[in-house]
Amino acid sequence: MYLPNNPVYQRAAQGIHDGFLPIWSTTQQLVLSVVETDLVWEEQIVYHQPNKSESFAWMLYKDGLRLLTFRPGVETDEIVRFLQVVSRARLLPADAADDLLTLLWEQSFLSIEYQFTEIITDSLAVLDPQMTDFGLSQEAAAQAAVQEQVRGEAAVRLPGGLDAEDFDSTLYFLEEQETLTLRHQVDEEYTRDGRRASLEALLDIFELQPSAAVREEILEIFEALFPNLLNRGEFRIVARLLREFRTIAERVTVLDPPIRRTLESFEARLSEPAILSQLLQSLEEEAALPEDGDIGEVLAELRAEGLETMLIFLPTLKRPAIRQVLEASVDRLGTAHTDVVLGILGNPDSEALRGAVGLCRRLALQVAVPALERLVTHGDPAVRLGAVEALATIGSAGALTALERALDDSERAVRIAAVTAVMEKGYRGALRRLEAVVLGRGPQELERAERRQFFEAYAVLAGAPALRVLSNILEPRGLFRRRETAENRTCAAYAIARLQSPDARLVLERIQQDKELAVRNAAARALRDWPP
Repeated sequence: MYLPNNPVYQRAAQGIHDGFLPIWSTTQQLVLSVVETDLVWEEQIVYHQPNKSESFAWMLYKDGLRLLTFRPGVETDEIVRFLQVVSRARLLPADAADDLLTLLWEQSFLSIEYQFTEIITDSLAVLDPQMTDFGLSQEAAAQAAVQEQVRGEAAVRLPGGLDAEDFDSTLYFLEEQETLTLRHQVDEEYTRDGRRASLEALLDIFELQPSAAVREEILEIFEALFPNLLNRGEFRIVARLLREFRTIAERVTVLDPPIRRTLESFEARLSEPAILSQLLQSLEEEAALPEDGDIGEVLAELRAEGLETMLIFLPTLKRPAIRQVLEASVDRLGTAHTDVVLGILGNPDSEALRGAVGLCRRLALQVAVPALERLVTHGDPAVRLGAVEALATIGSAGALTALERALDDSERAVRIAAVTAVMEKGYRGALRRLEAVVLGRGPQELERAERRQFFEAYAVLAGAPALRVLSNILEPRGLFRRRETAENRTCAAYAIARLQSPDARLVLERIQQDKELAVRNAAARALRDWPP
């Protein structure tokens, strides 16, 4: 279930390592005999499990392993690899080409030795060599004479005897529809998924068999298969199992409480942060991705408990296909569980904030406006930017009022997102802050492109009254009037062009001969693009 970098995995490996240290202080090798369901050391049974389906010794014994020797150094790496090989061998189908012996050969262990018994599968006695050679010693002519004699005797029909011609084969010939049915059944048998049929059989037994012992054994099988199916990328099978578990829990009303809790725990287990984070990480690192539909099916089975983990991973994903599928699942859960989303937004230290504000943007969650307003002043610029974008998408009066403060943000990207939003939405409540920037009283020093956006937003929102303010910047009048910089005058020219009024055109025509090249170019471009 866990990857090697997971703390649970590392603690288990460390426990195995520590367990071997007392042994090596007294002996230089550990020799274990495998006897069906027991492991024996120096004529003492050190492991006993009579239930073969759960017995580790039986897994070794049934494949022929009889003697197992460990030496110092095995605890470093090889013991973990050995256990993984045994687990793989247990899950091999009956018709697999590999077995435990071939899988162990591939590992080339240095501190592990094993002995397998020779299993004789041919129970026939060895033929007498003289009888074997008898047929070969016959001459060709003699063989031909015997064959001719047999054909002649077969042609003579004894009185009252039977002849093969008396049996009309057409009496027993199948009709065309019957032949097609049989052919279809044969093809279906060869092409069906054996694993799926096995799982369906287990589910049927679990549902129809009232014995608690049988049901517990089947659940143990599924508990062993569940993490392996996830690790192998069998997401469609996992999703189908979860749906079947849910259906059985609803359909079978008489279930022992412990069995019912175990059955219902599979769906909740998938949404646990440890398992879900490992699943998402493996998808991001997997060389060959499963089908999008397979991933979507298993993600569709997630509960609200997995929402925060998914939101943590979502901004970090680099694969568009995985991101698209994960976003669909996150949006589904977020729509159904807005209380969970609001809980995440209310925790300023949550790692899922970036993903949560993105969710609010995609869903345009109106109920999230108060929480997003608080995040406009969050310490993380990425969170502030996401909050502004989400408020802009929501677009209500309260949302636009909430993002107004972002016009004075210390980050350029946040300010640009805010000024773009107020201009597109026509939010006149931001005029005071925009006018402060135009008049040079803003709290931040803006570069030219950003300053131009603020000037143009001011012109769009203020309308005709903005012409007087912008004209004073472009053509300062009065003896003691401070002359504006070329950048401010250029931005004012572009902003005046936004007004599209006759008076604005007259101002631009007057400054075509301005001393500043940038100002002349701005006026010329605006007049060239002026609508007829």
